[in-house]
Amino acid sequence: MKTIDPSLRDKTKRLTQALRDGGVRVTRQREVLLRILAEAEDHPDATELHRRARAVDDSVSLATVYRTLSVLEREGVVQRHSFESGAARFEVADPAHHDHIVDLDSGEIIEFRNDRIEELQRQIAAEMGYEIIHHRMELYCKKRA
Repeated sequence: MKTIDPSLRDKTKRLTQALRDGGVRVTRQREVLLRILAEAEDHPDATELHRRARAVDDSVSLATVYRTLSVLEREGVVQRHSFESGAARFEVADPAHHDHIVDLDSGEIIEFRNDRIEELQRQIAAEMGYEIIHHRMELYCKKRA
C-alpha cells in the first residue's frame, strides 16, 4: 500500500478548500489537477499541467485547468509567475518566502532563499522610509563556462 506524504495531503486539502471557498465544485477532473499541482516540484505552465492531468484522466480539459488555476490564484493558494522566458507558470503558494533564478539556457527555475538578501532589502526599504509588504526577486542567469 502506498503511503501519502502528509505535506502533500495538506497541500491538496488546502487547494480543495480554496476551490470550495471560491464557489467551485470539486469534480473528479479538478481533484486530479489539484493532486498534480500539489505534487509539482517545478513551476509548470497551464499546458504542462494539462498534459500531466490528462496522463491520469484524459477527460481533463484545458479550459478546466485555466478556470481552476484562476480560482486558486484568486483565493491566494496558487501563485502565478510571469517569468520573462515565456508562458505564465504556477506553484502552490508557500508560506515560506523564496526567490527564483531562471536559467536562461535550460529554462529551469530554481528556488532559493538568502537571509542576507532579505535583510538588505529590509534595510534599504527602511532607510527610504518604507516597510516591505511583498516582493519578488527573479534572477535571470547563465551558467559560467
